[in-house]
Amino acid sequence: MTPRAAPRFAVSPTQALALFTLLLVGAVVGLEVFGSGYLRTLAALTLINILLAVSLTMTNGFTGLFSLGHPAFMTLGAYVAVMFTYPVGRRGFAMPDLPDMIRDVALPLPAAATVGGLTAGLVAAVIGLLVLRLRTHYLAVATLGLIIVVQTLALNLDGLTRGGRGLTGIPREASLPLIALCTLLVVMLCWRIKHASIGRAMLAVRENEMAARCVGIHAFRLKMLAFVLGAALAGFGGALLPHVVSVMTPKSFGLMLSFNLVAIIVVGGQGSVIGAIVAALAISLGGEALRGLEETFQLYGITQVIVAVALIAALMWRPKGLFGLREPLVRTP
Repeated sequence: MTPRAAPRFAVSPTQALALFTLLLVGAVVGLEVFGSGYLRTLAALTLINILLAVSLTMTNGFTGLFSLGHPAFMTLGAYVAVMFTYPVGRRGFAMPDLPDMIRDVALPLPAAATVGGLTAGLVAAVIGLLVLRLRTHYLAVATLGLIIVVQTLALNLDGLTRGGRGLTGIPREASLPLIALCTLLVVMLCWRIKHASIGRAMLAVRENEMAARCVGIHAFRLKMLAFVLGAALAGFGGALLPHVVSVMTPKSFGLMLSFNLVAIIVVGGQGSVIGAIVAALAISLGGEALRGLEETFQLYGITQVIVAVALIAALMWRPKGLFGLREPLVRTP
């Protein structure tokens, strides 16, 4: 068999990361100088989707887990962060059951989002001990149930979340540059992990867990690490979103979001960081463009139908996604 020819233009992983950084900085500066408020908000939401998709790629793509629980961890991270960023003078009315030890504690958004991410990661560590022995669709159902559990708790903890009424008036502290920086850090982390020895061990577990165990790789520890780290990043990303839209409800992150995130990493290629970025851009911006079609022709819900059809078509055309496990135009070290 003739070996595949190397691409004429290929960069190292470090150069690819530097190129992504330059493109991201250029886009943010351009939007800050010339973009409207609508475009900046759309860019912020798109970057959050990229952050979430890349974090799910690490969980599902690197180790082969089939977790659908990202929205649950996003909800946890968001509520924990809001507890520390909500105006102190309004907490007594909006969150009367807030513990006294944090009632008067105000944190800047980066610190609050970090606390939210750590909380989500801690919960994931406990949940992982229970569910990561499951495989394939059994794990998917278990993590899907976690979304329902977290939403139900948020609805019933009225003294902390205001239940179905939700929390409004959340300060809009998530600026576009801040979200871009957070997204860049998450992409860098996942990129470095994939191209390090621990990432290669995760990919070995994904391809053949039995063979990986035979060469001394502790598969369960790597799965737990990917699950917990992905959940922590999901909690961190979830904490940013309410500070863009200024509202948080128990159903802000639901089953449809889980479907969209899985669609993104499947279309991009499970295990491909660049694939997750490209697919997140396409689905986020394409979905926003289709909303105009919904309003013009009053075909509400057609966006999700088109995304689902596109997902089916993409899988028929390329069953492993656009890039599979590869990072296009990046040399393998």
